[in-house]
Amino acid sequence: MVEKKVLYIGFKRQDGILIGGGLANKRCINTLKRRFGEQNVYEYYLLDEAKGRSLWSYLCAVFLFLFNYHNGLTPNKVSQIKALSKNYDYVFLTTSVIGIIAKKLKESGYQGKIITHYHNVESIYYDAQMPRWLPGRQVVVRCAAHNDEYGCRFSDKIITLSQRDSDYLEKHYGRKADAIVNASIEDKCQATDDGQLTRQRPHCLFLGAYSKPNNDGVLFFVRNVLPHVDIDFKVVGKGMSRLQKEHPEMKDIEVVSDAPDLRPYFEEADFMILPVFAGSGMKIKTCESLMYGKNILGSDESFVGYHLDPTKVGGLCNTPQEYISRLQYFIENPIPRFNQYSRAIFVKEHSEESTYANFCTLFD
Repeated sequence: MVEKKVLYIGFKRQDGILIGGGLANKRCINTLKRRFGEQNVYEYYLLDEAKGRSLWSYLCAVFLFLFNYHNGLTPNKVSQIKALSKNYDYVFLTTSVIGIIAKKLKESGYQGKIITHYHNVESIYYDAQMPRWLPGRQVVVRCAAHNDEYGCRFSDKIITLSQRDSDYLEKHYGRKADAIVNASIEDKCQATDDGQLTRQRPHCLFLGAYSKPNNDGVLFFVRNVLPHVDIDFKVVGKGMSRLQKEHPEMKDIEVVSDAPDLRPYFEEADFMILPVFAGSGMKIKTCESLMYGKNILGSDESFVGYHLDPTKVGGLCNTPQEYISRLQYFIENPIPRFNQYSRAIFVKEHSEESTYANFCTLFD
């Protein structure tokens, strides 16, 4: 039997602590190597972080946005990918924001199969991520939208994480997902239910890197909820010390940036606080919280794509009063710190093992 080969295209190799998209990409790599064998998956990255980026490369990247080449992608790199692709049966694009690669490959006569992974609908993602005042914002969002469209038009198969994103693509580009594969991550939980209850002064954790949706969520909580409840609140995420410097109301909040290991912060938390109100795809921080068996108080957006009962994981909270009410209830009525329901949902639907078979249908 002839072994099939896969050319995996990503933005940059990610080492160290992985969050969000990095964890989602790790799922893709792990699954591909398990399905085809490690020796049959070649990883090509558009950015070489070891070399850094010159001012000239940044200026070129800005210019190329106008021609739908997203940050780091260039016509020269597309030419390299076209040459490489001749030796591979599949080309796997880890994000639709490089959908132009699918377009260029098909136009060049590539005979293999192109699979595009929509970690988000990228036009929605960048619209939520970029401040309204930022110069060139519309150019970047428009570039992302064109690439979303190219992924739909020129890929043989497309993957989304949620039905919401599949519906959006069908409405706007006439193409629904060939497979909806839940967000899933490698299971690293070692904790078990030790019978401990949540503290009377609960330890509450927000996990997320510095970005507009995360920043808005933290500030919403600090301004509107924290003054009304007796809790310990901690923020952990890459670059979040910057948010603390920018906003005086954050000065007394414990903030940890660039933590070497996230596990201790998950394990010490009584509740995960996830007030995220914008975005696309699925929130990987929710997936991680389920993995560690955490109690979660989250918004509608934080639970998109997750088939669970929010009241059993902690609570659905979209307003300050809903957060205040749920936290006050748990202060007066402690519950197990290890949420068996959360952990069971993760194992059943969001571990890499649980999504492997569905992911592999794309290669049948």
